[in-house]
Amino acid sequence: MTYIVNGETVESGAATLADLLTALEYEGEWLATAINGELVHREDRTACRLSEGDRIEILSPMQGG
Repeated sequence: MTYIVNGETVESGAATLADLLTALEYEGEWLATAINGELVHREDRTACRLSEGDRIEILSPMQGG
C-alpha cells in the first residue's frame, strides 16, 4: 500500500501503525504518531489499521538547545 509519511510517499505492506513503525525502523517510547490528523496513542498502535493513502505523521524528540 501507499502511505504519506511525514510528507513523503512510502510503499509498505504494513497493515498496522505498529508494523509500519517497525518497517521504517522507528524505535523508542517517545514517538508521537498521528494518522490523518488524529493522534494515535502508543498503546493503540498495534490495533490501528492503516488504509491506502493514509497521511501518517511520526515525530521523535530532538536533542539540543
